[in-house]
Amino acid sequence: QVQLVESGGGLVQPGGSLRLSCEASGFTFYAMSWYRQAPGKERELVTTITSAAGAIYYADSVKGRFTISRDNAKNTVYLQINSLKPEDTAVYYCYVAFRGQNYWGQGTQVTVSS
Repeated sequence: QVQLVESGGGLVQPGGSLRLSCEASGFTFYAMSWYRQAPGKERELVTTITSAAGAIYYADSVKGRFTISRDNAKNTVYLQINSLKPEDTAVYYCYVAFRGQNYWGQGTQVTVSS
């Protein structure tokens, strides 16, 4: 059974940093992604990492501030978020497409506010 469990969200001031984690189970060595959904907006792709971290995608809005990484031994994907802006406020979701099915975590809230 595939499960994705995010953690690490919280309230942070502009310019601050957070590290989100997504612990996966039920599969190994698949490309994984982080999405986010801000209030009143559609869910958007933030970044993707391949199974061997050989190719990485970043949305233009987060390039240079967000870094995705993974520890395959722990089956965990991380999202380091630096220089946070109020417009980064959203629920952040971990995602994997596994054997033709889409799986999402429950999401972790990131709120950027002074």
